[in-house]
Amino acid sequence: MGFSTTHLLIFLVIIIVIFGTKKLRNIGSDLGGAVKGFKDGMKEGSDKAPEEPAAASQQVASNPSTAKETIDVEAKTKV
Repeated sequence: MGFSTTHLLIFLVIIIVIFGTKKLRNIGSDLGGAVKGFKDGMKEGSDKAPEEPAAASQQVASNPSTAKETIDVEAKTKV
């Protein structure tokens, strides 16, 4: 029970009649801008992620009073 080409064309014509070409163009440009913003955000997020743990370890190492209070624990998984 799939859609044939004629079904899709009829559906497209109905959508154009209901919304109009100008509104569909605006929706398309808004959607494209949102996708571009999402991709840029993901790219910035992946660039910043490795830098944050390095900055945190430098901050702990620079303060000797907190180094005495920290506990180093190794996590083990159950088998």
